[in-house]
Amino acid sequence: MTLRVHDLTCARGGLPVLEGVSFTLAPGKALILRGPNGCGKTTLLRTIAGLQPSIAGEIEAPADSIAYAAHADGIKAVLSVTENLQFWAETFGTASVEAAIDRMKLRALATRPAQTLSAGQKRRLGLARLLVTGRPIWALDEPTVSLDTDSVALFAGVVRAHLEQGGMALIATHIDLGLPEAQVLELGTYKARLPEEGAGGFDEAFL
Repeated sequence: MTLRVHDLTCARGGLPVLEGVSFTLAPGKALILRGPNGCGKTTLLRTIAGLQPSIAGEIEAPADSIAYAAHADGIKAVLSVTENLQFWAETFGTASVEAAIDRMKLRALATRPAQTLSAGQKRRLGLARLLVTGRPIWALDEPTVSLDTDSVALFAGVVRAHLEQGGMALIATHIDLGLPEAQVLELGTYKARLPEEGAGGFDEAFL
């Protein structure tokens, strides 16, 4: 199983953001997406995850193989930590959530409603969803936002374990997660040339 992206052009709001993006991600490997704010990291991840169409190019990945984690944690405030994970486990057709609770150190919070958690705890819960999807390719958009130093190290360990088991990770982050042999893709190389670039009025938020 391999993720292949070839000559991809993706857009935000109908305007091309990146063009000619090509890479291959093999089992057990991680690819770090780098670039300044507004360069198109989020747009690229959303396109690869199938949440928006590309303008041109090809994305080759087995069906239902990509799990996407965005800026939002994707949790229901009134449900407990365990209930949130059970919801996602049922959605993805996987089994027990107990391993995910323990891996992200949520056991002491298991019965607490998500709305009572701190920002960092909510983030850990949101990331624990990855462990119940059963999907081999993780597409992660700034996954360490709101995490303290210990939680960043915890999550990095979870990603390393995923890679050791043959999983793959595509990560937009400015944080060094210490992933072995992770490659870096600088997206500035693929910046699309706009018809009237520099004329103003282009909103780069959430690219």
